[in-house]
Amino acid sequence: QVQLVESGGGLVQTGGSLRLSCAASGRAFSAYAMGWFRQAPGKEREFVAAISQSGGSTYYVDSVKGRFTISRDNAKNTVYLQMNSLKPEDTAVYYCAAAALFSRRLPTLLYEYDYWGQGTQVTVSS
Repeated sequence: QVQLVESGGGLVQTGGSLRLSCAASGRAFSAYAMGWFRQAPGKEREFVAAISQSGGSTYYVDSVKGRFTISRDNAKNTVYLQMNSLKPEDTAVYYCAAAALFSRRLPTLLYEYDYWGQGTQVTVSS
């Protein structure tokens, strides 16, 4: 069982940076792959990034490659999303999620994740 709480969202100008944190409570955090999703108004929830249990593998949606970095600190039961060069198109509620099971590829689909945080708002303005 994992409980997830996101923080770090806010308002930032185009080109700015934010670091989101997702603090996990519960057992066996290191046994879960972790992911970030986002949902903009009127749009489906979108995969953003995922990281393996040890942090050795990461995967990003094309639109954020080179700008966002997912990382984790298993000693702190925390996963991060460093967001640089932010664009208005990045405006969304950002959710972290935990996946207990996944196949060869890192999980990228909503149904592959078992636990979800409540989300944190990121707004990028010009």
